[in-house]
Amino acid sequence: MANTVLITGASQGSGRATALLFARQGYRVVLAARQSDRLTAVANLIQNQGGQALAVPTDVGQSDQVQALVKQALETYGQIDVLVNNAGICLTGSFEQTTPADWQQIMNTNFWGYVYTIQAVLPQFLQRGRGTIVNVGSFGGKMPLPNMTAYCASKYAVTGLTDTLRLELKPKGIHVGAVHPGVINSDFLERAQFRGDDEQAAMAGRQRMADALKSNWVSQPEDIAHAIWTVVEQQRSEIVVGLAALATESYRLLPGVVQWLLGQAVN
Repeated sequence: MANTVLITGASQGSGRATALLFARQGYRVVLAARQSDRLTAVANLIQNQGGQALAVPTDVGQSDQVQALVKQALETYGQIDVLVNNAGICLTGSFEQTTPADWQQIMNTNFWGYVYTIQAVLPQFLQRGRGTIVNVGSFGGKMPLPNMTAYCASKYAVTGLTDTLRLELKPKGIHVGAVHPGVINSDFLERAQFRGDDEQAAMAGRQRMADALKSNWVSQPEDIAHAIWTVVEQQRSEIVVGLAALATESYRLLPGVVQWLLGQAVN
């Protein structure tokens, strides 16, 4: 029987690339995201290439929808072998410019969405005594980023969740790993939000991010997909993707220097 992977945020970007990669490797793929048309398009592509795919439109920030997603996946394929938590949104803006609603939204998707899917999948992992969870975090979950307090807080929470859960579940036969991308050259700008003193400042932030995405040092969605595959196949604890690894290692070794440099970028 083929293995089954459940991937959130699977309608575009690195989630889509991950779904296509796992399907090529013979996995049955359960796809979850909010945009049903794009999600169905990915499922159709996998099926047209001879694979098996199930598209389930889901808002991972809603616990009842996540429970329904996992229930449908198990009813269709009988088991889930790998969970890839990839759904996420980006918010750029200083602390004073972000509202409680901004914080609620980003934590609902970037953190609670991971908690809900793990809680829904974990019982059958424990029953079978095996399974793999891959949480896609960010280099912003390993080091601070200017004007991204809410985003970094959500991703630091994912890092803590992942590292601690690994300790709990390893003795029970379940592997928990993390993939931390840097900037990804994908269509995430559609979902990214920017805050500023006024609309012009917010649009300037969006333009800076758009310019950064054109740089040759950014990662591609396929880079993230291959890192996720490596975590699953080699049971790796963590992979920081691309040049983000240099940034996070610099921060680990010289936190004061890196914080000073980042502070200069803000001023």
